[in-house]
Amino acid sequence: MPSGPVTRFAPSPTGPLHLGHAYAALLAQHLAEAAGGTFLLRIEDIDQSRARPEWEAQIYDDLHWLGLSWPEPVMRQSDRRTAYQAALRVLWDRGLLYPCHCNRRDILAAASAPQEGAPLMGPDGIVYPGTCRPTEPPEGPMPERTALRLNMHLALQEIDSKLLFEEGGAGPDGETGRISIDRRHLVEGVGDIVLARRDMGTSYHLSVVVDDAAQGVTLVTRGADLFEATPIHVVLQHLLGLPRPAYHHHRLIRDETGKRLAKRDDARAIALYRAEGLTPTQVRAKVGL
Repeated sequence: MPSGPVTRFAPSPTGPLHLGHAYAALLAQHLAEAAGGTFLLRIEDIDQSRARPEWEAQIYDDLHWLGLSWPEPVMRQSDRRTAYQAALRVLWDRGLLYPCHCNRRDILAAASAPQEGAPLMGPDGIVYPGTCRPTEPPEGPMPERTALRLNMHLALQEIDSKLLFEEGGAGPDGETGRISIDRRHLVEGVGDIVLARRDMGTSYHLSVVVDDAAQGVTLVTRGADLFEATPIHVVLQHLLGLPRPAYHHHRLIRDETGKRLAKRDDARAIALYRAEGLTPTQVRAKVGL
């Protein structure tokens, strides 16, 4: 059994992999293998309205073509709903979750009210203004098919230790090393994040934390655009009693105008470069590896 770090690449099968994905996957594999560790693949398909089997098949094909390999079977989030529900029930039973019936328009209107000033933006968009937050923790069984939010203020009261994480890469402003998490910012600048969406029964934040723990991931590698989400994940790790991995946030691959690549950027899809006759070595060179 390798004693080095366990890393993972966790794409969503909602479109073609592009050069940014190639860089992320290759870097995760390199960091694991250079230290005698293990590289894992996970399919993050909780959004079944957008996930497609053909895109999942293309992920495997493109990554194998790049020279990547991983242990089987591959974890798929669509098979993990029971684990997510169990984690939610732990938080619900402790009074840390509450149902939210607001839609995006409601949140924008409340956050833009004259007495509130300009809407405050956080890692998930507009910071929730607390419209549905109860004065007392809700009682009874956890509701189904309802959005559930984490009461950040109450959650932080349950965490006695300092909130920290180790950063081996760099955040958007060059943050690296041991990062201290500001509790006040979590309440005011992050707020009561959604942990279960009405149509999914979970969320990115909850699923990624539960899955990283289940897979024994010890080094999370991902783009610097997700640096601001890391304090949320550290809070959830504390609340759920899960191990806290180290993090390595890396640079983003951008186009000629400096814009980060997205899955709609088909012109930079790995499959297109393959069709044009480029080799894996040439694709690696394009992303600076």
